[in-house]
Amino acid sequence: PAPRLSQYDAACQLAQDIAERIQERNRYQRNGESSAKLNVIIRSSLQNLHEKIDQLKDLLLRAVSTRQITQLEGDRRQNLVDDLLTRHKQLQASYQNEGPEPDVIRSSLMAGGVKRGVTNPWLLEESEETRGLGFDDLRQQQRRIIEEQDAGLEALSSIISRQKLMGQEIGNELDEQN
Repeated sequence: PAPRLSQYDAACQLAQDIAERIQERNRYQRNGESSAKLNVIIRSSLQNLHEKIDQLKDLLLRAVSTRQITQLEGDRRQNLVDDLLTRHKQLQASYQNEGPEPDVIRSSLMAGGVKRGVTNPWLLEESEETRGLGFDDLRQQQRRIIEEQDAGLEALSSIISRQKLMGQEIGNELDEQN
């Protein structure tokens, strides 16, 4: 687990460094300074991040297929790798954006969409089931999902209680027979 964790931490740190370098490059461009050297470093770092993510995917696949980790832990680690992939795509989009003016970025963030042809790279794609839903609708859907999970847990709890009682009755019967 330690090498995988250190690889994951290194990938997260690399993603953070890339984000900082993209900001620095954009600042240079606004001030009219050359950013060619930073572009080369960012491009190389993005490739390095992609390779690290691929290594993490391979490690995860091997760990799950050889049953070194549970399915639940595999799912948790897959979510972490997916988050890294999303972060890589966002960084790639920011890198290719070549740094528009800050007011364009700010306005697109506030509006939650597109302004003057510049897309917001930080917006994630919405799933089909949540597309078009407002905040209250999303909250209501979340409550419904939690209620369904609670109902499932209640059913599981009653089944386990019944099995416990059956086990106790079997134990009592065995004691009587002995």
